[in-house]
Formats: sequence, structure tokens, C-alpha cells
Amino acid sequence: MTMRPLLPLIVTAGLALLGCAPQTHEAPAEPAPPPRDGVLLHVSSGPDDPHRVLMALRMAELMAADRDVLVYFDIQGIGVVLADAVDLTFAEFPSSRTQLARLGELGVPLYACPGCLAAAGKTPEDLAPGIRVADKDAFFDFTKGRILTLDY
Repeated sequence: MTMRPLLPLIVTAGLALLGCAPQTHEAPAEPAPPPRDGVLLHVSSGPDDPHRVLMALRMAELMAADRDVLVYFDIQGIGVVLADAVDLTFAEFPSSRTQLARLGELGVPLYACPGCLAAAGKTPEDLAPGIRVADKDAFFDFTKGRILTLDY
């Protein structure tokens, strides 16, 4: 008996057995969501312009709902984040102390410019609770997404 007539039968049986083998199909991995974008609020206005300061703080709170937020105080803005700073009020905005406390509760980093602090004759010990001296890496480390800057 020759193998020739059995060859199609062997091939067909082999293919049939391959079809019975368990198959593993992995579902395609869902793409990772894009990183959240960040908003850096730059506050250079101080106690002499409460509207600008309070608007910046309000924007920080609104943005913190779905963005990474950092607030940076420099130039005259240093006068807003000192422990003995006046509690600013203006129109319908919550006061500066109220808003700074709220941002702290939300985990929003609040930074003061070290050079501007020194220029004002102040030290880090003069800052209000929750305010930190800025470090250049903080401007990039607070978010993994794009950074939008709003200046007040």
C-alpha cells in the first residue's frame, strides 16, 4: 500500500485537529487616557489690585476641578501670601484668605518666588501656612500634560 492515497486524509485530519486547539485571543488593550493638562496661574499683582488677585485665585479653584493647577506669586504678589498679609476683598469674590485656604484643601500647590521674597526683605518664615518657596522643577512636575499659563 502506498502513502499517496493516505496523504490527503492525513493532511485533512491534521488541519481538523489544529482547528480544535484552544485559541487565545487577547482583547486589544485600551489606549491609556492622555495626561491631564496643567494650568499655571502667575500672580504678580498684589494687595493694591485685589480684583486681579482674587480673580486669579478664583480661576485656580475653577480649573482645579479637572486640571492640574499651580499658583505662583511673584513681584507684588508676594504681599498676598505673607503670614501678615491683609485679607483682600473685592465685589462678589471670596476673600484672599478664604480662597488660599480652599486651594490648599484642594491640594493646589502655592509657590512664592524666592528672589521676590528676598527683594521684599522677607524670608520663607514670613510666608503664610501652606505657601512654599518655588523651585524651578515645580513648574514642570505639577502636571504630565500641556501647560497653559494665565497671568494676573
